[in-house]
Amino acid sequence: MRFVAAKACAGSRARAGALYIGGSSVAPIETPSLLISTIKGLPAFISRDHLGDLPAPDSQLLHVSPIHLDSLESLPESDGTNKLGASFETPSGRQLVKPSAYMEMITSLMPNLWTSLADEVPAWVSDKRNKTSVDRTLRWLDECINLDLEGGKNVLGFIVGGSSIEARKCCATEVAARNVSGFWIGGFGLGESIEERPALLCAVTDSLPEEKLRLVSGLSLPEEVLQGVAAGVDLFDSTYIYHLTLRGFALIFPHNIVDEDIVDRPLDDYPSDCTKINLRATIFRKDTSSIVANCTCFTCQNHTRAYINHLLNVHEMLAHILLEIHNTHHYLGFFRTIRETIKNGKFDLFHEKFIQSRRIHLTSVVQCS
Repeated sequence: MRFVAAKACAGSRARAGALYIGGSSVAPIETPSLLISTIKGLPAFISRDHLGDLPAPDSQLLHVSPIHLDSLESLPESDGTNKLGASFETPSGRQLVKPSAYMEMITSLMPNLWTSLADEVPAWVSDKRNKTSVDRTLRWLDECINLDLEGGKNVLGFIVGGSSIEARKCCATEVAARNVSGFWIGGFGLGESIEERPALLCAVTDSLPEEKLRLVSGLSLPEEVLQGVAAGVDLFDSTYIYHLTLRGFALIFPHNIVDEDIVDRPLDDYPSDCTKINLRATIFRKDTSSIVANCTCFTCQNHTRAYINHLLNVHEMLAHILLEIHNTHHYLGFFRTIRETIKNGKFDLFHEKFIQSRRIHLTSVVQCS
């Protein structure tokens, strides 16, 4: 694995880069980008045959959890820990995973990149529990590196620290001192407010070397992704697309503002942003338009809102396949726009107007309701 931070936005921590994985014959993945969540190695509803319908090489960056494969169940979440290892709750019971067992899974999977076990805690824990979380995560990182046959050559060191800026700085500094290829910034989306998050993110990224990859988990919404990019994050791991698709939602918010050049328009001319629509709703029963006008994804090019509404309401799995294709394509397009605004030196303006347009939309919804 090789990462190059190629372009930084003037006066901002936001940066564009390139991730080289899989050998010289594989095209580099431009960053910031989305790490697509999977169940047992593939997106929840998209088969391997349909992965080709998504824009490459962005869609080739997949997050495979060894716990998914080991437990033979889907989407377990880290639910606790003790001094021996991390505990995962699965439909077949709670499972304790020690560093030695975890590294056996990593060795068998042979991933391009992997991260160490971590003790993530919510924002409201005590300072003592937070310190224990940092100490355990660092200890497990050392154990994983020592057990790795390649000596941690492709490991992303896990960074925790809860809602404490000092704990975050301490953990980031200690992890950066290890022989790691990059950093997995965890512990977000666990109770911290959206207002305090930028300071926590910047406390971490300011403590990390600029030449190494930074990945964050727990930031899913468009506004949260923009917060992460503004702090200097390169990759984003989330299950946002999966949960939207599972509930029958389709993303529709405007993201191609570089092509339309509306980043330079006055705010009053900026399109209001309804992020998603629920295609189960009766209003779409006879809607023969595509999910998003001019969208080039397979779903929008071949099917209508009415057809997907019908599939959802008769519980046909094809509905989720078509929705996940669109949602993934749409969100990857959002990241593509982010990269273009960074390269053009317009990210801060894009960020500001995107957030303002969301506020305007939310205000108008409240006034009309």
